[in-house]
Amino acid sequence: MRILIAAVGRGQKTAIDEAAAANAYLKQAGQLGARLGFGAMALCEVEDRSKRAPSEGAQRKEREGELLLAQVPEGASLVALDGRGRALSSEKFAEWLGHAKDQGCRSLVFAIGGADGLADPVIARANMQLSLGAMTWPHMLVRMMLAEQIYRSVTILANHPYHRG
Repeated sequence: MRILIAAVGRGQKTAIDEAAAANAYLKQAGQLGARLGFGAMALCEVEDRSKRAPSEGAQRKEREGELLLAQVPEGASLVALDGRGRALSSEKFAEWLGHAKDQGCRSLVFAIGGADGLADPVIARANMQLSLGAMTWPHMLVRMMLAEQIYRSVTILANHPYHRG
């Protein structure tokens, strides 16, 4: 099962490089997960680079939604990261991820919206809405946190000692 994190925005070159951290977790997860039947894992950052005037609010959110949906392959399962979604423990998330793989899911895409959240068409297309908790997190950190949880899930499924929960 191929896993893609599709996220709005590009990481800034600051003291913390969220994209690099997320990619490091996904690389480790892909290496460990290969023997479990997991495929490639990647982060794809999207942003509106058109020459039209910068959009505001709802327009920007709709355009970001279009860009995210364009990353979802035909037949893929889509998980929308949304504060109103289902909150899972690390163990339950690992169980869910393993079940999706075992049920023949070939491609799984996690969508992370921008500062204004996800557009309605992304939520409507999603097979599941997932919450990382009741707190509000910066969308740039969410990609890193989600990538770590994917790695943690693979370690749980592989009986690797990383997860000591």
